[in-house]
Amino acid sequence: MNLELQSLSWAQAASAKTDALVVLVAKAARPETGLIANMLAQAEKSGDFSPAAGQCMLWWKPPGLTALRLVLVGVGEGRPQDVRQAVTAGVNALKKSKVQHITVCLQAAQLPHLAIAAQAADDANYVYTATKPSAKASAVSKLVIGVPQAAQAKSAFALAQAQVAGVALAREWGNRPANHATPEHLAQAAKQLAKHARVSCQVMGPKEVTRLGMGSFAAVAQASAEPLRFIVLEYKGAAASQAPVVLVGKGITFDTGGISLKPGPGMDEMKFDMCGAASVLGTFEALAQLKPAINVVGLIAACENMPGGKALKPGDVVTSMSGQTIEILNTDAEGRLILCDALTYAKRFKPRAVIDIATLTGACVIALGNLRSGLYATDEQLAAQLQAAGDQTLDLNWRMPLDDEYAEGLKSNFADVANVADRNAGSVTAAKFLQRFAKDFPWAHLDIAGSAWKSGAAKGATGRPVPSLLAYLTSVSALASTPAKKASASKPARRRT
Repeated sequence: MNLELQSLSWAQAASAKTDALVVLVAKAARPETGLIANMLAQAEKSGDFSPAAGQCMLWWKPPGLTALRLVLVGVGEGRPQDVRQAVTAGVNALKKSKVQHITVCLQAAQLPHLAIAAQAADDANYVYTATKPSAKASAVSKLVIGVPQAAQAKSAFALAQAQVAGVALAREWGNRPANHATPEHLAQAAKQLAKHARVSCQVMGPKEVTRLGMGSFAAVAQASAEPLRFIVLEYKGAAASQAPVVLVGKGITFDTGGISLKPGPGMDEMKFDMCGAASVLGTFEALAQLKPAINVVGLIAACENMPGGKALKPGDVVTSMSGQTIEILNTDAEGRLILCDALTYAKRFKPRAVIDIATLTGACVIALGNLRSGLYATDEQLAAQLQAAGDQTLDLNWRMPLDDEYAEGLKSNFADVANVADRNAGSVTAAKFLQRFAKDFPWAHLDIAGSAWKSGAAKGATGRPVPSLLAYLTSVSALASTPAKKASASKPARRRT
């Protein structure tokens, strides 16, 4: 879907050439004159419409308007979540009409939420077709965001375009079945990203991973017929002297649990166990489009976790790239085994921060449900920046604890550390395991097991947390490009006697 930005007031919207005009109506601060304002006043007076968030009223061939359809949709108080609900409702109201061109009209007060509006429209418009020839792609090919003054919204719109493209790529790869999203398929997707300016890609296989000493990663992959891939993406948008942010994505393209086999019901959803990797791919797509002044490295450890004669067994001890040995108590706790070697590899980039993204634990879903990702961090500034990015984009997270006492359950009689503790605080103990391999840099861990996909009738990948990662990276870029203020010379205080 093509996104465009236009200067469009309510008065101008009346003559806009579009298949459908979606006008967001707030409870306050709306135009009082003009054709659309008059139609709104009549609809409210009759009781057929109120500006409550998500409430819609649809006209076919509204008199005096150029648009074939008009949708008034309430945006309530105009909060970010209200804007998302309103745009989603407005686009959904038009689905049966098979329109090709939609114009969404925002008021000035809604401009800070432009990216949220664009994302909501794209999400509502998404149809998966890659392995479903019978599915009909959405007819909507063009979305125009109309704002009072387009010149003032150019930077916000550029961010919105990049975010929508990044989420689309992450969502698409997350949705593909495991036989259409193997480690090699992910590697090819990463190589496609390297066709963009400023992006480069290196792909390593089993021999290179063994040579690096990634014994933990290699052990997870050893029973699969699909060879592992270790993918290194680099986006160079700033001077080489600027330390990069490193994103580490869990890329288990299918997780059976290995010898610690998962129950059959719901196992099909384990194709989503590579959504951390997909979010790294999506973030690089967004970076390539937006071109912020920042350096970013993306590391993706991609493999399958399968049972078989060569499979990792409970009780085995493996040696990680860091030299630490790990006792495998449960082969279904494999994500941390591939991430720990990727975290050790990240050290060579001398990063300003490292963020790993993983569908790591069912325990995080129990703790936080599907609304918020679990956020763990060893650096207060990094944690605050990621929380602010999540709040800004409605890609929400929640800070979780890292008390040292949680690591007690990871002690082993036969190795430096066990890969699992007991069931209590399972998401926290998983993070404590990873923390052992992230002591040389500011580190954050996003457990996206609950937020990366939806189950049930709406089953599918969400593309999260691309929006918050992009918002974080652009905020870091803005800070890095802001000249440091010189301390003003002040007169010494007069000493009292």
